[in-house]
Amino acid sequence: MERDQAKPLAPVSDLPSSDDGEAALHINQVRRKKFVKCLGSVAALAIILAVVIIILIFTVFRVKDPIINMNGVAVMRLELINGTIPKPGSNISVTADVSVKNPNVASFKYRNTTTTLYYYGKVVGDARGPPGRAKARRTVRMNITIDIIVDRVLASPNLVTDVRSGTLTMVSYSRVGGRINILNIIKRHVTVKMNCSMTVNIFSQGIQQQKCKRQVDV
Repeated sequence: MERDQAKPLAPVSDLPSSDDGEAALHINQVRRKKFVKCLGSVAALAIILAVVIIILIFTVFRVKDPIINMNGVAVMRLELINGTIPKPGSNISVTADVSVKNPNVASFKYRNTTTTLYYYGKVVGDARGPPGRAKARRTVRMNITIDIIVDRVLASPNLVTDVRSGTLTMVSYSRVGGRINILNIIKRHVTVKMNCSMTVNIFSQGIQQQKCKRQVDV
């Protein structure tokens, strides 16, 4: 009967040939090689980019400490008795020429600057400078005027010896605190401190000798 007859086999031409399998395998191998090359290129690019960023961080973008300098000091309104001893109740003004150098590729934004003057360990005057910004690789200069309390100078037992030598030995302490911000990625708070010992000539009212030491806190 027709039902019991076996179904005819598929024509030989409809069966997948070995050539077609090899072609598919070759295409897969080519795609795999392209993917591996693409992945390798991306990885190499990422490594190069990382190396460049690291080099920039440790060279161009490396945060350097700002430098504060005491360029000069001028004594104003110094009233003397017999040309030797400061007049009681009078005011002595000292104008300090201070500069802040920013060696970084980003600006240095600093807060109020403070300068304190000491005479043999006793505070005899202090002053504050306004906040500001030192642009990248620029230097900002400012004049800070310090009013000295003469009565505190006169109360010092060392005054007589200094007057006889014609000089007054004082120490100034300046402090500048601020922040360096590079591309909002590298941020660093820096406080620059400077101690200066100076010898003031009583007669010329100028600075005869000056030595400064700097310190940076982060």
